[in-house]
Order: sequence, then C-alpha cells, then structure tokens
Amino acid sequence: MAKYVHSMIRVLDERRSVDFYDQAFGLKVVERLDFDSFTLVYLSNPETPVELELTVNKNQSEPYELGNGYGHVAFVVEDVDAEHKRFEAVGLAPRKLVNFEHDGKTLARFFFVQDPDGYEIEVMQRLGRYQ
Repeated sequence: MAKYVHSMIRVLDERRSVDFYDQAFGLKVVERLDFDSFTLVYLSNPETPVELELTVNKNQSEPYELGNGYGHVAFVVEDVDAEHKRFEAVGLAPRKLVNFEHDGKTLARFFFVQDPDGYEIEVMQRLGRYQ
C-alpha cells in the first residue's frame, strides 16, 4: 500500500509563505534543506503526518504562472465560522462562507483563501467525509 507523504508548491518568498501557513493553519517548519540553487522547506502540524513542501528556487524573481491545471488543497477545521472570522481579523482575506448542499443535505461548509503566491486553499468544516 502506498502512503501519501507530501504535496509541493513553488513559492517566491520563503519567509512570507512560511508566515502565511503558520498564521493560517499552524503549520511549522519541520525541516529546511538548503541547496545551491533552491531550498526545500517542509511544513506540518500535529494534526496530520502529511507535509506541505515549499520549493524556493533561488533564481526565480517573477511570480510563478499557476496555469489552469492547479485546483486547490484543503484543510479541515473544527469551527469554520470561527476560522473565517479569525482569517478576516488577521487580514488573510477569506472569501465568503459557502454551504454546499446536494439533495437537501449539507455536504460541506467552506471558504477559500489564497496564499501569497496565489494558490487556492479550501478551509472546510470537519463534517461527514471531511474528517
């Protein structure tokens, strides 16, 4: 059986991205590997063994083109309403809260936010299949 261990995104400004993911999701640097032309920064928190890998290419000065193939990553939280308010209070600019329903049943409650590089992140209420 395969084990999912991390997702990687390319970021322009290491400090700005590390600060965002810490402030938004409590992700902390668990390892930082510096190479001649790039740096790898692994972020995680006690909620999950899966890590987010930030790749910082040292020769990159322009923002990355995300293209039309990227979707989003998602985090689940205990209280999406409280998190939405917290994101607003600290200036993370969350979009509106959405109640996603199908056949009269709530499937998910969520909002989206963008990280400093424009990656979409879904913040979801811990509910149903989203535990």
